[in-house]
Amino acid sequence: MNQWTVLVVDDDKEIVESVAIFLRNEGLHVMKAYDGMDALEKISENTIHLILMDIMMPKLDGMKAMMRIREQKNIPIILVSAKTEDTDKIIGLNMGADDYITKPYNPLELVARVKSQLRRYTNFGQMPTQAPVVQLNVGGIIMDLETKQVWVEGEEVKLTPIEYRILELLMRNPNRVFSIQEIYERVWEEPYYNADNIVAVHIRRIREKIEINPKEPRYLKVVWGIGYKIQSE
Repeated sequence: MNQWTVLVVDDDKEIVESVAIFLRNEGLHVMKAYDGMDALEKISENTIHLILMDIMMPKLDGMKAMMRIREQKNIPIILVSAKTEDTDKIIGLNMGADDYITKPYNPLELVARVKSQLRRYTNFGQMPTQAPVVQLNVGGIIMDLETKQVWVEGEEVKLTPIEYRILELLMRNPNRVFSIQEIYERVWEEPYYNADNIVAVHIRRIREKIEINPKEPRYLKVVWGIGYKIQSE
């Protein structure tokens, strides 16, 4: 785990230092940034495996910085905010966050969230299967399980680790309907608790990337009252 580098971004230096102590105690390498612009510079100059970023910061806030990062990279981003409204969480997830934690938080929970995201990132899309499979093919979607690349109708699409794992789960089981709870527990690898909005946001983002018309999806279908499936043709 000591090869993993976490970038902690917050304009409060005391918070950055305290978070860094907890992460270092877990064997993680920590880099620090104190605003969005500083974070972008660190990311361009270093190999970062996860970003833990506050939203309210000077020069460039966390939301805008995340949008800039998402133009180039799909590394996990956990947003940190004092806002607790579900709408703020959904906005953050819609804009590209992989997770969202509110202040004040339990440091042990924060560390657990970081380690969980890193585990998913470094095991990007690796799920058990009964027989070796190199590629998954459903209709016009091709998923390469070795390179972790996805193509739709010949065009490569960029997915975050969470999006990839959801799509892989569904593509490994075409036409099977998965409930929101089952998707969450299989992908997030933790007990389901009031996570309908989180799953729905990620499904929406996947649709925007793989469907020609997300409002009339060809592949990623909702089965009302039950869950979601990838439909094979």
